[in-house]
Amino acid sequence: MLLRLRISLPDRPGSLGQVTRVLGIAGADIIQLVVLERGEGRAVDDLTVFWPDSAPRATLVQGLETVPEIIVEGVWGTREAPGTYPELEILKYITTAGDRALATLIDSMPVLFSADWAAAATEKTPRAVVHSSWRAPTDVPFPSVTPPRPEAHTLPSGLHIVAAPLPPLALTFLLARADGPPFHRIEVHRLTRILEIFLTLPAVERSVARTFRGSATH
Repeated sequence: MLLRLRISLPDRPGSLGQVTRVLGIAGADIIQLVVLERGEGRAVDDLTVFWPDSAPRATLVQGLETVPEIIVEGVWGTREAPGTYPELEILKYITTAGDRALATLIDSMPVLFSADWAAAATEKTPRAVVHSSWRAPTDVPFPSVTPPRPEAHTLPSGLHIVAAPLPPLALTFLLARADGPPFHRIEVHRLTRILEIFLTLPAVERSVARTFRGSATH
């Protein structure tokens, strides 16, 4: 299986080498590393690894915690294949998706962000869900007020979310994951850029309007 690991480590030579040695001993095959932030002598990295299905994830955490000054912020499953530029592929599909442009976006976001589900609904209450991805709950926990820009929060239930407006469409977008750490500001920035591009694609507003009108008549 593919796992995503988020770790905080000292930003000095040798720290990452210690991490890779521990992962190798544990049986994890590192296939991608992304530096999320660096500052004040520390770095936060996301690592994607191949991990045997039958092996417990706790083995990874226990091994990493033996390295001095390493903090494991999260270990969770991912379906995002590294090195494939998935954003470009998804945006390409959206341009030819017609009335399914919004549905294609929503169904793709959990894969792109190693999340569990996504959904969109009208901004005004009572909200009407326009589309939700596989695994989304029946009662989607949309915020009472749509934020003016994408914002990440952790709900009292422990669910990590990013809520975002889709401005000319008068919709609220929600991305959620139960496992792993809260959404990082770099992830929020990445989501913001994808949504901005989505809203500028030809015919997106018309296709979403048709989709919403169709769902409202059922």
